[in-house]
Amino acid sequence: MDRRIFLQTAAAAVVPLSAITASYGLFEANWLQVVRIRRSLRQLPLAFHGLKIAFLADLHHGPFTTLDYLRAVVRTTLAVQPDLIVLGGDYSLKDARYIRPCFRVLAELAAPLGVYGVLGNHDYWHGLEETRAGLAAAKITELTNRGVWLTRGGYRLRLAGVDDLWMGRVDVAAAVGDATAHDACIVISHNPDVAETLRDERVGLVLSGHTHGGQVVFPTGQAPFVPSRYGRKYQHGWVQGPVAPVYVTRGLGCSGVPVRYGSRPELTLLTLDSPTALPTVTS
Repeated sequence: MDRRIFLQTAAAAVVPLSAITASYGLFEANWLQVVRIRRSLRQLPLAFHGLKIAFLADLHHGPFTTLDYLRAVVRTTLAVQPDLIVLGGDYSLKDARYIRPCFRVLAELAAPLGVYGVLGNHDYWHGLEETRAGLAAAKITELTNRGVWLTRGGYRLRLAGVDDLWMGRVDVAAAVGDATAHDACIVISHNPDVAETLRDERVGLVLSGHTHGGQVVFPTGQAPFVPSRYGRKYQHGWVQGPVAPVYVTRGLGCSGVPVRYGSRPELTLLTLDSPTALPTVTS
């Protein structure tokens, strides 16, 4: 083939290929996946065995994430019938005007043990007071360096939340409160990097978001950008921190660019097992 003709043909092919690539990225950004995971939590009372937690993070309502999409997320969350709903921060993107509409949709969330949320860095950037007012109006209990006791059958579970690592002041001790070494304790932290400095051995599990799973991930698993001091360690999934295991969700919205590749939006449904309910393996 003549070189000039080859270059013209190749250039002409780039345009539809780019359009297809962009179209797929937009499609994947709205291709919600329910990720079902199961984990034993140390000290979890038998009364809480099988507890189902819906974990939603990084909604980022704004120019890239529509209210219709958020409504679909809420419908899906309610359909999986969790016992508890936890929100991992970053509710809006770009502008404070997106905050109130977001929480009007999130107000539909409900679960037997309640709905709780922490703050993320974008909540500081786009309107901290508006976000806190939105949480309150939606009847979502804010857990900023504080915790609550969840009770079932006379037994208790500590659900604790900490402030955003980048923009706030993390106080794990205040969040864990009066929990003892004999209590099961879950910490919600928007940023998973908190786990690296965590030394409180009362904490049995950390749930985080923030990284979007990389948002754009090559087939090799490499992501051009993961917002963590520890590189790909906290990109997505189960990670063992210095003290406790961490689960990092891919989150639900987009920031930076309105596309996802190889990192579908994730609604996490975590089922917790009590160690006392697990079968004993004998040799």
